[in-house]
Amino acid sequence: MKENININNLTFISENIDLDEYIKIREEVKMRMEYPEWLGDFSKEDLINELNNNAKIWLYYDNGNPVCSMMIMPCSIDAITKFELDINYKDAVDYGPMFVCCEYIGNGLQYQMLQELDKYCKEKGYKYAISTVHPDNKYSIVNFLKDDFKLHKEKNFTRGRRNIYVKKL
Repeated sequence: MKENININNLTFISENIDLDEYIKIREEVKMRMEYPEWLGDFSKEDLINELNNNAKIWLYYDNGNPVCSMMIMPCSIDAITKFELDINYKDAVDYGPMFVCCEYIGNGLQYQMLQELDKYCKEKGYKYAISTVHPDNKYSIVNFLKDDFKLHKEKNFTRGRRNIYVKKL
């Protein structure tokens, strides 16, 4: 495990993401996870569609080695309805799949990514951040609660049970 990693000291790419590389990194992370179903699983076509609808992906590197990634997706009316929220979809962003490569786990990188996403989304004028987390994913839940997300409800989705967390930005 690498220690004392600060996200601000890493190199990142957030434009013209090589989706094949992103998927390869994500799949390597999933292969080493105890519960890989906890991580989002967008196909390349899904990712292209999301990126064409103003989603954004960040890939972070340490000396050329992948470290972590985060993603946001502006909410749609369908998403707000699915999440059973009473907010304007234009005011909300979904914090999509976030992952940390195994060698870098334990450095608080997910929490640091949440803080970066909060800052970015506030600058873009979003008023709410939403995310879903598997109810047994205690590490992510701790990070979301630490970042002032509130549990809205637990719900079954196509890919299983998820807690829906909401934060007023």
